[in-house]
Amino acid sequence: MDYVMFAQLLGDVGFPVAITIYLLLNMEAKIERLESTIHTLAESKESDDMER
Repeated sequence: MDYVMFAQLLGDVGFPVAITIYLLLNMEAKIERLESTIHTLAESKESDDMER
């Protein structure tokens, strides 16, 4: 999202909605990384359970 598009969005829908969209877009990578970590932990737990 470039600055001009963000500024136009801000004028059209208001500050709270624009900030919400901005935060959701920026947090997407963090959510994907968290999902990957949870998946890795689940696999690790399964392999530990099989060894017992």
